[in-house]
Amino acid sequence: MAVQAESFLEMLAAERGAAANTLRAYARDLRDLESFVAGAGCAMADADAGVLRDYMAGLAQAGLSPRTQARRLSCLKQFYLFLSREGVRTDNPAALLDAPRLPATLPRFLTEEEVDALLGACGTPPDDGRRWLAARAALEILYASGLRISELLALPRRALAGDARMLLVRGKGGRERLVPLSVQARAAAEALAARDQALRSPYLFPGRDGQRPLTRQGFDRILHDVALRAGLDPARLSPHVLRHSFATHMLARGADLRALQMLLGHADIATTQIYTHVLAERLRAVVEAHHPLAGGRKGAGGLGNTPS
Repeated sequence: MAVQAESFLEMLAAERGAAANTLRAYARDLRDLESFVAGAGCAMADADAGVLRDYMAGLAQAGLSPRTQARRLSCLKQFYLFLSREGVRTDNPAALLDAPRLPATLPRFLTEEEVDALLGACGTPPDDGRRWLAARAALEILYASGLRISELLALPRRALAGDARMLLVRGKGGRERLVPLSVQARAAAEALAARDQALRSPYLFPGRDGQRPLTRQGFDRILHDVALRAGLDPARLSPHVLRHSFATHMLARGADLRALQMLLGHADIATTQIYTHVLAERLRAVVEAHHPLAGGRKGAGGLGNTPS
């Protein structure tokens, strides 16, 4: 890989606190770009807008999804912006490239009753095994706070120190925020910590050896088993679905959008606003199901017969 690309990845890790998965994805993207521009007869640092436009067109022709194309374009823009700031070149040839049109998708979420079923399926400590204690603690915290799974699994054991009702969470880009810890979530986490005391792990959710946190794959297996126990389709359940459920239910019960942005750790409120579309869809469905004029019905009691 070109020296400039390696420097760019080092900058992302050191200055922006980019996650390991992000760095791996960007490294793959840059290697793919490097191969393409070499075929075009130039170095990656010297590519012009025409070469980059041909590269993006090739991604679409190869059948890559619009979201993958968008991520590749984001990588390109950041990389060439980095080169211009470092004085390697005087412009950003990727700045004016058109982004692919992404399909409008609404986040999936569970009903409040389904969340209750999941929590009930975990059992009540100390009557259940350690696996179910971990499941209950994780689900209680995820649903009470809207944490990302990476944030949950990185929680240190000392997060439960004292009687604090807030968790200090380190999110994307190293940004820190405070999120509430409900009484039920704290009780479930303390029950798990007491069970794991012999491991002497620094993590609230330790892996098998205790010195490393539970892996994402390990948590997914626990979540799969909880879903089956609750009578839900495991394919509908993921940590992000729980995060979406938290946000959707908070807004439905009157939470302020700005407060929700802070709780979720979104840098831009535009990211949080997608949940208003979810609520709009739910409200539309309610109107169509219950409004007296829904489906073209007109009769006594309808708005058409209401005096002005």
